[in-house]
Amino acid sequence: MAHPKRKHSKARTRKKRTHKKLKAPDLVRCPQCRNLKPPFKVCPFCGYYKGRKIISIKEKAKKKR
Repeated sequence: MAHPKRKHSKARTRKKRTHKKLKAPDLVRCPQCRNLKPPFKVCPFCGYYKGRKIISIKEKAKKKR
């Protein structure tokens, strides 16, 4: 197997690694409830997709004090 003749500089190594970073997920506003959701997915808050109700979401019961 081939071995490098010279050491790679720190700048050269870091330039190679610039593309290995995490990206924030893309989010869009739901037209029904205006919450952020992933694109092309059913809204987890209201259950709508493309203006149609796909799933029914149960309301969370509020705690009584």
